[in-house]
Amino acid sequence: MRYLGLYTAAQLDLGAQHADPGVRAAARARGDLLIPIVKGWCTETGLELCSVGVQVHGGMGFIEETGAAQSLRDARIGTIYEGTTGIQAADLIGRKLARDNGAALAALLSEVSTELQASTSDPSLQLIDDAAAKAAGRLGDVAADLLLAMERDPAHGGAVAVAFLKLAGLTLGGWLTARAARQATLALARGSADADRDFLEAKRQTALFYMAQILPQTLGLAEIVRGGARSVLDAQPDLL
Repeated sequence: MRYLGLYTAAQLDLGAQHADPGVRAAARARGDLLIPIVKGWCTETGLELCSVGVQVHGGMGFIEETGAAQSLRDARIGTIYEGTTGIQAADLIGRKLARDNGAALAALLSEVSTELQASTSDPSLQLIDDAAAKAAGRLGDVAADLLLAMERDPAHGGAVAVAFLKLAGLTLGGWLTARAARQATLALARGSADADRDFLEAKRQTALFYMAQILPQTLGLAEIVRGGARSVLDAQPDLL
């Protein structure tokens, strides 16, 4: 989440300050695309993490003493104010994705794919890059399918918008986690100071965990985006 927030902030800075008008325009478009993902995905994930924290401390018999429960109560508001997750998701597909027919997302995913295809002799890093690249390719395919479906029926997007937002957040988070692992690997190869080695190894370890236990959630979300709209659009409201 932190990686994606920082990357988005950097795009907004480029969009405001870069000397090249073309770079400014591209960066603004990318920043605009990412804003609802950052807000929606990060607040939903933050709430989930706080819930896990309550599970951890509750198992030890300490909840209020540690502040875990207070964090969970506080995190609830993040998904609501400044636009609920549903509103952010509607903005993402209705204004950001559809506005340019997916061009900004396609440009970003093209860069992601190129970066993740860089050669490496490190087996762990290759595994991380491969997993992130597959997820990025999946996001691109799902976005293309979604745009086609929305051309036929604009309501289709709204029915699966939150799933698409979470899919985008998890996928882009995977890419940036893979980037961090690559940078950590390079730093370790250069012979970093002992004080930094644990920090750098943790980046690699975290990336392996993300690819094995977090990124696979994109498979289910992709299926929802591709095939879940009709269960909403064909539903009879008076039966709900």
